[in-house]
Amino acid sequence: MYVIRRSQNNPLIAPQSDKHWEARGTYNPSPIKKGTVTHLFYRAQGRPDALMTPAGISSIGKALSLDGEHYQNRRQFIIPEESWEKYGCEDPRATFFEGKYYIFYTALGGLPFGPGNIKVAVAVSKDLETVEEKHLVTPFNAKAMTLFPERIGGKITVILTAHTDEPPARIAIAQCDKIEELWDLGFWERWHQEMGDNTINPLRSEHDHVEVGSTPIKTKDGWLLFYSYIHNYFGGGERVFGIESLLLDLKDPRVIVGRTKGPIMVPEEIYERYGAVPNIVFPSGALLHKNGRVDVFYGGADTVCAVASLNLPDLLSAMIPERRVELVERIKGNPILKPIPEHPWEKTAVFNAAALDLGGNVHILYRAMGEDNTSVIGYARSKNGTAITQRDKEPLYVPREDFEMKKSNPTGNSGCEDPRITKIGDMLYMMYTAYDGVQATRVALTSISAKDFLAKKWDKWSKPILTTPDAVGDKDTGLLPEKVGGQYMLLHRIDPMLCADFLDTLDFKKSRLTRCIEIMGPRQGCWDSQKIGIAGPPIKTKKGWLLIYHGVSKTTTYRLGAVLLDLKNPSVVLSRSVDAILEPLEEYERVGVVRNAVFSCGSVLRGDTLYIYYGGADTVLCAAKVSLKKLLNILLPDNLK
Repeated sequence: MYVIRRSQNNPLIAPQSDKHWEARGTYNPSPIKKGTVTHLFYRAQGRPDALMTPAGISSIGKALSLDGEHYQNRRQFIIPEESWEKYGCEDPRATFFEGKYYIFYTALGGLPFGPGNIKVAVAVSKDLETVEEKHLVTPFNAKAMTLFPERIGGKITVILTAHTDEPPARIAIAQCDKIEELWDLGFWERWHQEMGDNTINPLRSEHDHVEVGSTPIKTKDGWLLFYSYIHNYFGGGERVFGIESLLLDLKDPRVIVGRTKGPIMVPEEIYERYGAVPNIVFPSGALLHKNGRVDVFYGGADTVCAVASLNLPDLLSAMIPERRVELVERIKGNPILKPIPEHPWEKTAVFNAAALDLGGNVHILYRAMGEDNTSVIGYARSKNGTAITQRDKEPLYVPREDFEMKKSNPTGNSGCEDPRITKIGDMLYMMYTAYDGVQATRVALTSISAKDFLAKKWDKWSKPILTTPDAVGDKDTGLLPEKVGGQYMLLHRIDPMLCADFLDTLDFKKSRLTRCIEIMGPRQGCWDSQKIGIAGPPIKTKKGWLLIYHGVSKTTTYRLGAVLLDLKNPSVVLSRSVDAILEPLEEYERVGVVRNAVFSCGSVLRGDTLYIYYGGADTVLCAAKVSLKKLLNILLPDNLK
């Protein structure tokens, strides 16, 4: 598990209308450190030029920064001059190698743009102040070439995307003895004949597309390469631009020794979703700091420069198969609850439980269903949090209002679903999905005193009242256990977004929820791409409000992730796990009423151990545990604050 955090200073560089050469776009940046100064090269696209190209000519700009976040002294550095770059210089990648700086870029040599005039060129500089020489590099269609910062096995090594505009594109390695060979026609003719032996193939589908991103970073485990992975680029579904990473063998970079499971990033922020070309994040540079932080520089929507940061040890642990140890550990006695055939109300399924640590016991309020598919809420408790010490023979809570009574066919779904419980003061507030089988799902609220709850006086539950409007489908709702700014905070899900509302009172007799303040949404191309919702209510920690949430993929697989919300303003997301923290792997999670589902409605914290209660395949109730300290250290590492 790892996280990536976008800089609060994004966009780092945006177009400036008073500079004609970068008035249309400033994107796809490549950083290089010289002393204490970061030199950032980027593609600068000018205003449309009716005599050249309506898209506007691109050149390579350069900006300077002392802190890596604020850039100034912007100027053109590489200008189209030669015939092979007359129509533009795009997407620089800079490397310091054996005393000189090499900036490889895409050279556009003719119109209309096509494989015959899109090639790689290089500019050489001694001091990053002036260009000493320029050369056309590839005689064939190619893009995104970059130079490794040191020789590998005594060889100068580059990585490039060959035949980018003649699909399928190939990421490939080329090696030579002298730097001048890289702009020698004979070298590339010989290399091209053996290109198949030098390719790297990270594709997961023939419909996808890849392109080299950053200059590789040397780590003790391999060369770390961030690259562009585009799902469905050639058809077959929704096109999604993502950033992924590969770990290449230190001695033979043609060999992949590790990779991310999927996208590290996809377009989410406004500057990534809207621009000259919407919904693009494109990696083009990276820097490794001494504290283990990796900054990934990228272009947003083909318009701006941006940066996001990762913790290198966490990233490598997620990439290398031998190190992929599940952070969340399943309880050995899973499932902890199974259906009881002798109880008609819970003979089909017991799952999706709220949990509360009160009076020395963990109280488990679980959703149960019989053959008529009416959902009720059962009760069990555990002394140690995992071994069940008591389980009631009758439900704790059953449907009793018109809005949750079955109106569909006799075996259609209805009832009181997926409870979440919160203790505020001396009262317990339970929110659940109320469903009559006909109208949209809505959320109801009921309450009971902690004293009556411990005495199991279930008749003391207050009359439930709907919290959401009649015409709006809403569910996955829970309350924060304390007020924020003098108001109650409620989290809920209006498909497909996770929302918040702030309330002066929990009295819904006069009015219902009126706001859906967006907290976060699905991420295209990721494990949570279809919809998301909270698990249990957030838990307060020193670093923020910890929220476990569920995500549903396009294949309708349910997984769990983790989010850290700001302590003072929990509507602000501080960090979000890139990978899922729990996914259906065991048979009791994959096979059941709903296949491939882990779904949680509650968790409790005891010491450093967070116990997460979850439904497996909508059939059984399970538990897992995780160290809070470890989870928080990954969600908010010291080097990413």
